[in-house]
Parts: sequence; structure tokens; C-alpha cells
Amino acid sequence: MAIAAKHRATVLGVTIIAVLVLLSGWAFYNKSQASNVTKDNPLTIGISPPFANPLKEAVAAAKQQGINVKLVEFTDWNTPNVTLNSGDIDANYFQHQPFLTNALKQHPEYKLSALDKGVATHVGLYSKKYQSLAALPTRARVVVPNDPVNQGRALLLLQQAKLIGLKDPNNFLSNLNDISSNPKQLQFVEVEGPQTARAVDDADLVFSYPHYLRLAKTIDPNQALILDDTTNNRYAILFVTRDDFAQKNPEHAEQLKKFIHIYQTSPNVKQVLNKEIGEKLWFPGWTS
Repeated sequence: MAIAAKHRATVLGVTIIAVLVLLSGWAFYNKSQASNVTKDNPLTIGISPPFANPLKEAVAAAKQQGINVKLVEFTDWNTPNVTLNSGDIDANYFQHQPFLTNALKQHPEYKLSALDKGVATHVGLYSKKYQSLAALPTRARVVVPNDPVNQGRALLLLQQAKLIGLKDPNNFLSNLNDISSNPKQLQFVEVEGPQTARAVDDADLVFSYPHYLRLAKTIDPNQALILDDTTNNRYAILFVTRDDFAQKNPEHAEQLKKFIHIYQTSPNVKQVLNKEIGEKLWFPGWTS
């Protein structure tokens, strides 16, 4: 009897040990699988080149927390939404809310929405030929973006500068047909938004963005003849995802939230933003 009892105890002990080994092995397997998610399947974010360096700083900080992020650069303002909607990237960071709203209107097939806000930047009117707006001659060539949203923003700034008048002074989606007065008979040249920075060398006056000017190295962004007086977050750059992103990819969704928090709070990111855009030319869109 004693021997039988001892045998049963031995068998039970071996069984418990075997179960513990299996459980620890399973835990190790799950842990390694979780780490492989970030190593072999990184969080991918589509961006415009001017936003790259501050984001790279956030990528480096995120890596220290075990979050692997891959930045994919696009040179135009259409492909990032096409690529995101098709599921080839997890998020993008290049557009503000008016631009996104217009994109969704033009493309009903898009299932995209903003997750959070990044930085907002001022915009300005720039010239290499004239030192003041008053010196601008009659029939001067003025470059504005050709997309509806940023053209509206340019026209609001031209109105603020008292160079034109608009039918609706508060309409941020005005286009060239909505100009009600043009005393200097300005001649407007429409180009793609990113190309406004390179037009400074040729045109009389250009509407452009500090971060694109800094990238193009055509003129110091601080040398604007006038900057917009907008300090709200309407034009804050957005982190945009697909509507079903969190449901279909909860791990990446959680990583993206952490990455955004790093971007918004990192002193190193702020330092790079000051260098890349200009300390007085940007402000945090998530707090305004």
C-alpha cells in the first residue's frame, strides 16, 4: 500500500512538472510571437518628406519601447490616401481635416478617419523679388495650390493681406472664381501644393508652407511678407487610419496610439520640429 501510494505521488509529481514545463513553453512561445509582430510586421505610416525628420526622432524613441515603426514617404498628396485605403499601410500623416474631408467627398469609397492630431503650421506669402506687399506690381504673378482646400487657404491669406476680396470672407473653401475684388489684377498660377516651395525662384509672390520651403531650400521660411493669423487646429496635420483599423489590427492600433503619444510629448521631437519648421512657425495641434 505504501509503495503504491508512493508510486502515485511520484506520477502526480511528474505530471505537474510536465504541465508546468508545457505552460512555461507556451508562455515563451506567445512572448516570442508577440515580439515578432513588431520585428517582422512593423507599424507602417505614410508621410510627406517635410515631416520625415521629426517622425524619425519619434521612431527612434518608440524602438526603445519595443515598437517598430516604418515610415513610407510619398511625394504627392493623393497616393497616401489611396495606399492607406487599400490596406498597404497602417496610417498616414500628411493632411489636415479640411483636406481629408474633401478627399472623402471626392472618393466615397475611402473608409478613412482621423485618429489624432499632430502639429499645425502657419503659412505665408513669399517673394524673392519684392521686400513688401506694397511693392508688388500690377499684374504680378502669384502662385497658389491647385487643390480646392489649400487654394482656399491661400485665398484667405491673400484676403488677410488685403490683396484680394472674396465673395464670402469666411469661406475656407473659396476658389479663384470666388474672388470679388482684385485691385492689382494679380495673375494666378496654380501648381501642386508641394511645388509652391520651388516656384519662389520664378514667380512674383508665392503662397507656401514653412516645412516645404525648408526642404526645398529656396527661401528662409521666416522671411514671409505675411503669415496667416490662424492659431486654431483646423489645419493640424492628422494621423489618419482606416475605419476598421482597430478592429482588424488591434496590436498595431495600440502601437500607433503609443507612437502618437511619443511624437506629441518627446522633447527631442520638439527640438527637431523647431529646427525643421521654425520655432515660431508651428504649434501643437493637439492642444489648441
